Amino acid sequence: MILSRTVLPRTLLLLLICLIGLTVLFLINQFTQNRISHNDRAWFEAQLNSLTPTQIHDNNLLDDRVLMKAPKDLTPNNQLPVYRARLHGAPTGAVINSITPDGYNGPIELLVAVDYNGTILGIRVLSHHETPNMGDAFAKRGSTWLDNFTHHSLTNPDTRGWNVRKDGGDFDQFTSATITPRAIIHAVQRTLDYYQRSRELIFQTESSHQDE
Repeated sequence: MILSRTVLPRTLLLLLICLIGLTVLFLINQFTQNRISHNDRAWFEAQLNSLTPTQIHDNNLLDDRVLMKAPKDLTPNNQLPVYRARLHGAPTGAVINSITPDGYNGPIELLVAVDYNGTILGIRVLSHHETPNMGDAFAKRGSTWLDNFTHHSLTNPDTRGWNVRKDGGDFDQFTSATITPRAIIHAVQRTLDYYQRSRELIFQTESSHQDE
């Protein structure tokens, strides 16, 4: 009986300690997840804003998002995120978050920013699986390869021009890689084609929340 009276408080104490520990871990995890989510949102918003000059929009692009139905060569789940730029309420451009499955080692995720007429404002590679120092030459410090897309449009160059020079196109390949630049070039071309065909629908569709 004495043993039972001794063991019971110790058991309750251990349970209390475990409960406190689990609560602390839960709170730390929630704080960490919230901080990561906040940092990810801030980083992504910075990418959007870096591609869209402030003189062409006065809205929050991150909040003016639509999920558009699109083919799988632009997005694996047929849901294409598009962030719309507006100035005084009028549409001025868009940033399209497309993904090409044609990378050498896997999908390549892009941001393609265009003005309202479809002229490229800038390109960013958000994620990729390409071989370091070969297929990822676009990501090297000081690389200006992605800048080659700026000011181009679906018709500038023509269809043949949307290729690497090795294929008779207007864009340089990397020194030791062709598959990756070819994949990015074709992905940008497909994105521009989609934008041209879907522009009116893009700006008429109701906004989707970022956490959907």
